[in-house]
Amino acid sequence: MRVSSRGDVDPFIVMDVMEKARQAEAAGRSIIHMEVGQPGTPAPAAARDALTKAMSEDALGYTVALGLPELRAGIAKLYKTWYGVDLNPERVIVTAGSSAAFVLAFTALFDAGDKVGLGLPGYPSYRHIMKALSLDPVGMQTTEATRFQPTGAMLPDDLEGLIVASPGNPTGTMLGHAELKEIADACAAKGITFISDEIYHGLHYEGRGVSALEVTDDVVVINSFSKYFSMTGWRIGWMVVPEDLVRRIERLAQNMFICPPHASQIAALAALDCIEELEANRAVYAENRRLMLEGLPKAGFPKIAPPDGAFFIYADVSDLTEDSRELAAEILEKAGVAVTPGLDFDPERGLQTLRFSYARATEDIAEGLRRLKAWFEARG
Repeated sequence: MRVSSRGDVDPFIVMDVMEKARQAEAAGRSIIHMEVGQPGTPAPAAARDALTKAMSEDALGYTVALGLPELRAGIAKLYKTWYGVDLNPERVIVTAGSSAAFVLAFTALFDAGDKVGLGLPGYPSYRHIMKALSLDPVGMQTTEATRFQPTGAMLPDDLEGLIVASPGNPTGTMLGHAELKEIADACAAKGITFISDEIYHGLHYEGRGVSALEVTDDVVVINSFSKYFSMTGWRIGWMVVPEDLVRRIERLAQNMFICPPHASQIAALAALDCIEELEANRAVYAENRRLMLEGLPKAGFPKIAPPDGAFFIYADVSDLTEDSRELAAEILEKAGVAVTPGLDFDPERGLQTLRFSYARATEDIAEGLRRLKAWFEARG
């Protein structure tokens, strides 16, 4: 059968690691999961209760393509609460997870062959989705000096677009108000379309995350209920777009997805009122982060980028290996800890880095650090 070259994308390596960890567990082994960027907690209790009630009263069929109006209004209210931004709910588009938002944004904003910049290390699916859409992802190598975030000065003149993530994946580093404004101003000056990935907002440990909407309205902002709201498997996210882009996105969403999952929208609406429970989750991540920053250097991983947010730590392992995939496999086999090779996030330098997630229960994090330390000491 004839196939398209657009499907020639690299695998999402963390998913391969998850499968190997699953196979090990199926064989009876105990595995500590530090590979996947997924909260260990379920959706908030009130969100689950709301869906239970809706299932007994409603057929839960199609909704309008842009999402339930009350959910769009609730998300707009969140921007006022978190950032002091007055947002017209009509600019909010509910999506089938942030992944659908990326597809909609890239499709609506760019033509085949357009160059879209992104910082490296960075979320791998940006590159893979762009390739599948016949776009040209342009990786920009960031460094510790810029906290592994791109800057306006890095932007080539021939870019059609730029996507940034704050907090970033895999580093957890964040862009402040001044840094975001500098990037937004550089994009405006060069005619570059600006996309801000804010799916880890709410998960911060010192200063809060700054939304790009605080510095410009000429931006597409993407967020999700997956991380702070602990609803990964529900596949529900959103995007905020300029008013003149709403109808274009709506037409694409109608044809590509029909609508976001109705059941997930019901749960997401209730989750917006569960901040107390969600803040308790964040307190767990804060303690896990403290344990990781203290324990990873003792376990042989001293070269780390201290994260401002999210629930990841990115480690330089160049003194341990020249192949992070082999090292991750060794750690899984000998320590019973699943971690992600840096190749997912940086095709050029990722052979010398690993990402550790601390999104699980604190007891799991403590046990994982104990196993890593024992493995490192046995390794000599």
